[in-house]
Amino acid sequence: MKNSQASESPNNTNDDLLGEYNFDYCKALPNSFASQGKKAPLIVTLDADVAEVFKTSEAVNNALRALLSAIPKV
Repeated sequence: MKNSQASESPNNTNDDLLGEYNFDYCKALPNSFASQGKKAPLIVTLDADVAEVFKTSEAVNNALRALLSAIPKV
């Protein structure tokens, strides 16, 4: 059973998308979720032999930080 009359109308078959839309950007609000994308963790897949040594993400991060500290800064 359909709840809306628009979906039952035979004239509603081809007007899903209009050719052009006019947006009033004066009424637009900033995206409050935009900053959350920058804080998302980076996912890296380890090979099986490396994963045997580094069991947690903390262990991997500690090893990489130690490696970074050994590299001379340019």
